[in-house]
Amino acid sequence: MRRLENKTVLVTGAARGIGRAISELFHSEGATVILTDVRDQEGIKLNKTLKARCEYFHLNVKNENDWEKATEYLLQEYGRLDILINNAGITGFLETQGPFDAEYVNLNSWLEVHMVNSTGVMLGCKYAIKLMKKKGGNIVNISSRSGIVGIPAAVAYASSKASVRNHTKSVALYCAEKQYKIRCNSIHPAAIMTPMWNEMLGEGKMREKMIKSVEKGIPMGSFGEAKDVAFGALYLASDEAKYVTGIELTIDGGILAGSTARPE
Repeated sequence: MRRLENKTVLVTGAARGIGRAISELFHSEGATVILTDVRDQEGIKLNKTLKARCEYFHLNVKNENDWEKATEYLLQEYGRLDILINNAGITGFLETQGPFDAEYVNLNSWLEVHMVNSTGVMLGCKYAIKLMKKKGGNIVNISSRSGIVGIPAAVAYASSKASVRNHTKSVALYCAEKQYKIRCNSIHPAAIMTPMWNEMLGEGKMREKMIKSVEKGIPMGSFGEAKDVAFGALYLASDEAKYVTGIELTIDGGILAGSTARPE
């Protein structure tokens, strides 16, 4: 039997990058995957690729009304939700106006990044608990290495991801206290080659130079792939992790294991 046979999964930010890799892997492991994103064209395209046991709908994670609609739909069509992957997130670099550093950070940028990364995860957890508390389930929140160490040039992103890290533990303990049989864990990727990185790295010789510069700070010597994070999420989402809750799983090629936590 595949590891997620007969499980219903909702993935936010599913249209590309880590969200897409998780969606594809979970689908191959037997899950029915509900793809959600604000990138509708890419999400619909992925849905057509996966075909059976899959559907797509628009969900903006910072909008509580979208979560309410998603909850109503899941109850009506499936009667439950087994797994939530809170993956949607932004750095702010491409989506908002800077500056992004601690001294000059733009307030609107700070608020937008926190609405998507922090509030979006909070709302996902809130509605997942409503869907899961009768029969159990589990939540995997995608945080970041930036939620563990300081990032001087991206204070909103680092702060929002730290919020995800801590909220995960609060949700895990709350559900344990209520005896809901809901597990909640966070994953902290770093140096994973995704469209987010591609857009920041640019093209040509400058791209090659930036990649080499980042890889110098990675003990394992290279960028990771989105599927590396997907396999970590698969473990946490599966019954193999039935005694695991409130943890933070770091997937970063060894960056946080050493004294230099930030790639040069």
